[in-house]
Amino acid sequence: MGKKTFTVGWLYPDLMNIYGDRGNILTLLRRAEWRNYDARLVELGRGTVKQMEDVDVFFFGGGQDREQALVYEDLLEHKQPPLERAVQAGAAVLAVCGGYQLLGHYYQTADGERFPGIGLIDVKTEAGKKRFIGDVIVDTESTDLNLTPTTLVGFENHSGRTFLGPNARPLGTLRLGFGNNGSDGTEGCLQGGVLGTYLHGSLLPKNPHLADHLIKTALRRRGVADLSPLDDSVELAAHGRILERGERAHHAQREQRAERGQPAQQAPPQPPSPAPRDPLPR
Repeated sequence: MGKKTFTVGWLYPDLMNIYGDRGNILTLLRRAEWRNYDARLVELGRGTVKQMEDVDVFFFGGGQDREQALVYEDLLEHKQPPLERAVQAGAAVLAVCGGYQLLGHYYQTADGERFPGIGLIDVKTEAGKKRFIGDVIVDTESTDLNLTPTTLVGFENHSGRTFLGPNARPLGTLRLGFGNNGSDGTEGCLQGGVLGTYLHGSLLPKNPHLADHLIKTALRRRGVADLSPLDDSVELAAHGRILERGERAHHAQREQRAERGQPAQQAPPQPPSPAPRDPLPR
C-alpha cells in the first residue's frame, strides 16, 4: 500500500509571501514527511483553483497594500467558493497578517475606504496610525487548543486593528506585544478550521506544537485521531530563547511603567524545558 498523502495549498505565493513566511510551508511539509506522509505543495496563484479540493491545510501569508489589492478581486471571484467548501469539508487554514485580514468581513483604510473581505471568519480590520512592531508572546491556556507548551511566540509588524465578532474566539491572550488591536489583550482568531494571526517569524518553525495542531485538525476528516510524536528539542529551544528575550523586554517595560507611576503588567511565562532531529531550515 502506498503512502498517505498530505497536501498544503499556498495561496498567492508570488504576492503574499513577506516576513519569511515560507518557513510555515516547509514546517508543515517536513512534519508530515517525518511521519511517512507523501507531502505535497500546491501553489494557488491568481486565477488558479485546480486541486483546491485536495488541500489539507491552506496557507495565506502577508503582503504589502499593493499586493493585497492585486489578490483582492481574485480572492472574491475565484478562491472564495472552493475555499469555503474545503473548510466545510474539514480542511484547515493558517492565515497570517494580510491573509488574516482578507478572510474577515472587511478592511478599512486610513482614508475610510472599505474593502469587503470574504467573511470566512467573523472579524473586521481598520487601519491604525501607529505600526505595531516587535516580539509577541501569546498564552493559549484559556483556549481549547490543548497545546504543549501553552505559549506561542512570534514577531508582529502591522498597522491593522482587528476586532473579533461573536462567532470568532481569540487564539490566545497576550503576555507581550500588541496583538489584534493593541487594546483588548488578544491575539489571533480561531473559527472552525481557520486560524488567523499576526505572528510572523516564521510562526510554525518555532511553534511545532501549533503546526501539529493544524495537521491533526485537517487529517481528522480522514480518521486520523493523533500524530506520532517527533523530537522537537531544536524547535522548542528556539521557542524558549524567544520566551527568555520576551521576559527581559517585559521586565524592562515594567520598570519603565513603575518609574512613570503606572501599574505593572503580568510577566511572561518561564520558557519550557526542551523535550530531545534534524533542524528545519530557518
